[in-house]
Amino acid sequence: MIKIRYLIPFFDFGVSNWAIEARLVRWLTMIWMFMGLVVLFSASYPVADAEVGDGFYYFKRQIIWILLGTIAFNIVARSPFRYLLPVSRWILFVLLGLMIAILIPGVGTTVNGATRWITVASIPIQPSELIKPFLVVQSASVFGRWKQLSWLTRVFWLGIFAIILGGILLQPNLSTTALCGMTLWLMAVAAGLPWLQLGSTAVSGILLAVGSIYSQEYQRRRIMSFLDPWQDPMQDGYQLIQSLLAVGSGGIWGSGFGLSQQKLFYLPIQYTDFIFAVFAEEFGFVGSIILLILLITYATLAVFIALRATQPIQKTVAIGVMILLIGQSSINIGVATGVLPTTGLPLPFFSYGGSSIISSLILAGLLVRVARESNEAEVVSLQGRREH
Repeated sequence: MIKIRYLIPFFDFGVSNWAIEARLVRWLTMIWMFMGLVVLFSASYPVADAEVGDGFYYFKRQIIWILLGTIAFNIVARSPFRYLLPVSRWILFVLLGLMIAILIPGVGTTVNGATRWITVASIPIQPSELIKPFLVVQSASVFGRWKQLSWLTRVFWLGIFAIILGGILLQPNLSTTALCGMTLWLMAVAAGLPWLQLGSTAVSGILLAVGSIYSQEYQRRRIMSFLDPWQDPMQDGYQLIQSLLAVGSGGIWGSGFGLSQQKLFYLPIQYTDFIFAVFAEEFGFVGSIILLILLITYATLAVFIALRATQPIQKTVAIGVMILLIGQSSINIGVATGVLPTTGLPLPFFSYGGSSIISSLILAGLLVRVARESNEAEVVSLQGRREH
């Protein structure tokens, strides 16, 4: 049983008994999250002050989401996979149901032309973000036991994964669909699925993405503005141009914490999708390199944990977590620096949003769990005092 005191964020004294890899993941996650909270405060203060008269508005709400997410992190980190697998399966179906409900006219909440949120008890929820860790766990369960599964079971779960991707795409949200699709594909590669099946799936995914871009005008406009943002500097190219100005203004050492000029109503959505531009402007090239080193260290540690894992499911989970957290971060940074077309993907642990921060913390908790189970003996004392 999980003791109540283990659910209190930052006061988990049992961490000292964890494997070194698990403790490193926990510390890197907390450092990453603390950096993000500091940058979010700076990026969101002017907008929050102008919109609601409280510069701390987004900052305070992010802290609440972090506290809830840290509780989820602790629960996942302390729950053996034999418990996580069946629970994750049911949560996946619940979130899939919410994603389908969003597509019903009048049920979902539309922001900037995309219907990605649903309000439950006055709380906005983004199922396409929350479903990511449970998609990782369930796909790892399927791909990790692929040879032992019947064809009927394989087809069933591949169909469920396709419905999830289709539901996200219809919101519309091509970037999250592509990220989740690539994550599933790379996890299948890591699990050793036949290349013939992987190849046909990759071709289908590429054709689906091309079809989506062809049918959605705003996606075509994003690609064109990415190729030449100065062609329409006041409309489609405005966001990228302002982001590049922010990144370039940072120089080597940055303008200093809180001194970004682009966040003062020049750079749109500066506390969510383009928060890295504010970070780069205030902390400069040096700060950006430090963040990249953190991401590289996190990815390296995740790969090491995956290689140490003794069970195929755990190995695949670690790979999935690494792809989602580091891959999404790389895409977000690439968008802010003009390397990739504009997407709606948040920067994990930096961008404002409850669903995003909770999802990211659950993913980090899964990586901790893999590290723990790969390095610690699963032994239960006769007195039932040992926690797993």
